[in-house]
Amino acid sequence: MEGEAAERALSHPERVHAPPPVTGGALHRLLKRAVEVHPHEVRSLVASFLFFFCALASWFVLRPMRDAVAAASGATQLSWLFVGTLAMTLIANPLFSALVVRFPPRKFIPYAYHIIVASLLVFYVLLRWVAGGEGTATDLWVGRAFFVWTSMFTLFITSLFWCFMADVFRSEQAKRLFGFIGVGGTLGSVAGSAATASLAHYIGDVNLLLVSCILLELAVIAVVRFPLREPGPASRDDGLATAASPGPEATLLDKDDAAPIGGSMWAGFTRTVRSRYLVGIALFLVLFTVGSTFLYFEQSAIIGATYADRTSRTVILARIELAVQLLTVFTQLFLTGRIIRWFGLVTALAFLPVVSMIGFGALANVPTFGALAVFVILRRAGNFALTNPSMEVLFTVVPREDKYKAKSFIETFVYRAGDQVGAWTFAGLTAIGLSLAGLAWVAVPVSALWLGLAIWLARRHAVMAAATGGGGLSR
Repeated sequence: MEGEAAERALSHPERVHAPPPVTGGALHRLLKRAVEVHPHEVRSLVASFLFFFCALASWFVLRPMRDAVAAASGATQLSWLFVGTLAMTLIANPLFSALVVRFPPRKFIPYAYHIIVASLLVFYVLLRWVAGGEGTATDLWVGRAFFVWTSMFTLFITSLFWCFMADVFRSEQAKRLFGFIGVGGTLGSVAGSAATASLAHYIGDVNLLLVSCILLELAVIAVVRFPLREPGPASRDDGLATAASPGPEATLLDKDDAAPIGGSMWAGFTRTVRSRYLVGIALFLVLFTVGSTFLYFEQSAIIGATYADRTSRTVILARIELAVQLLTVFTQLFLTGRIIRWFGLVTALAFLPVVSMIGFGALANVPTFGALAVFVILRRAGNFALTNPSMEVLFTVVPREDKYKAKSFIETFVYRAGDQVGAWTFAGLTAIGLSLAGLAWVAVPVSALWLGLAIWLARRHAVMAAATGGGGLSR
């Protein structure tokens, strides 16, 4: 297949030209101070930034509410909540793939978001008029259903965004732009967390569901009006990234924007298991989620014991999220792009495994709320600022169908399967008598294995990017 890609490049020499002179307006000059963006990419960069801002703000308004349910449930119930989440994700994946088969991206992404908004409105009615007082049996079951549903759809919110980004930007563009685009999501996370922390006491946590719905509908507007064509150089065709060439119009996505992706609704699974590269990405994500689940269970146990009522837990979790996002913004603006350009993708992918080895070791020695808060903030900030953009770059070199189906399968079902591995491992180790400190020690060698896989993926991406010019083949 790599030879076929080379043949296509040679058979269309008109696609390869020297880049045009870099000129632009005031907005371009302003953005150039923070990100290496070309003039023809400005509108798409800004639209991506706003899209991600609204999508993540919508989720982070709700995240503290979901985590408060987890803290009130205890470790035993939390394991079963993760089982329910995995089952829901397994059901949702073929339904999502059916949308991908039938509709083009700028239709099926809004449809998916509208479904999520409708579900939130149902929960608004249940929590406001049906659940009863806090702590009642009905309230507990509605809260658990809310946990399962939101834990499932949050993955689709972010996965759909990055599927679209991996589709419209080349690998070379992704390395330059994804860090800055991530700032949009980080600021959205800050805005969402800050809204919950400041408004929960005044309007009640239930009314925050309406705020989340509005933000998600704004994200729909961003994807519907996304500028795929702009004045400037042309880009790519048939999954084969090309160098910039002068022309009246830049086409980020040369495929027919009105055509559906097509293929099989089961392709997310089948295409993943047939590719060593995609299996490697899936395993990387599983190792990440196992570590995250260990940390999440410890967070739930420590915060549940430290704070007595749901509102107090919601507020402290929102404050932790706010600190995470502020640190992430600083890193993304001043460090992410430089780390990837100067030290390569391997450094960005390896950063979080190294931090996790150190952090879990520290938590094993000091299993207190203070140690937990520091580690959570550093790990989550590293994830948002470096690991997430680097993971998305990995998908820019696979075929278009894989960018929506295999990628979505990995980032939803495989992600939640990793939760299950972590949750039941945590429960089993707890059952045989391991303390929180002992469980943290178990996570250290898991993080070391994760580090080795990060290095292999970065090297494989470099080979595939060189072979395809930036995207198209999955091996």
